[in-house]
Formats: sequence, C-alpha cells, structure tokens
Amino acid sequence: MTKVSNLKEKWNYLVTKLTDDFSEGEELNLDGIIYLIGVQELGQGHREFKKDEKVNLMHIAICKLLEPYGYYEFDYFDEDGWPHFKTLTELPNLKGGEQTILMKDAIVSYFETLDYFED
Repeated sequence: MTKVSNLKEKWNYLVTKLTDDFSEGEELNLDGIIYLIGVQELGQGHREFKKDEKVNLMHIAICKLLEPYGYYEFDYFDEDGWPHFKTLTELPNLKGGEQTILMKDAIVSYFETLDYFED
C-alpha cells in the first residue's frame, strides 16, 4: 500500500508541476502528459502537429515509457527524425485501473530520471 500512496503523492505533485510549467490554466490529464513526453522525445521543439502526428507522438511516449519495463526497445530514427521502437514483449491484458497505475508509475519514473522533481 505504501508504494501506491507514494505513487499517488508523486503523481499529484507531478501533475501540479507540469500543469504550472506547460498548461495555460487547465490541469493536465494522463493523455496530455503522455503527449508532452512524446514531444520531448521527438526533440523537434514545440510546433503545430497534425492529427496523425499527435497519435504518433503518443505512441512514441508510450514506447519510451514502457521501454524500461522490457516491452519496447528503441530501433532507429527515420529520415524525418522520428524515433521507432520494436516490440520485445506483448503487453499483458490489464484492467483499466491496472493500465492507469502502470502508466502513472512509468511517467513518474521517467520524470525522476530527468530530475524533474528536484527544485
């Protein structure tokens, strides 16, 4: 139970900090944070993205977030500079709440490696 409550505290802090840093008032949700990670991992800065590019950004983020768990591995950058990943292990069938916990844990870990929690 401690890990879950610790995750909850870190998640709430992260949402507040990301919202303050990147949002214009509206609290960021899970999808918004995944999108931000995708933009960061693409490394082309903030710009306008087409709808299909936004979907691809979220895919990049999910692959990057789940890479340390052994589900994906970076493969290559294409000619446009977009990263591609290969699937190492299929994701298990998880219930909605379990998926959310996995993603929140992966996101918190991602930002911890970036020292984002350090003030």
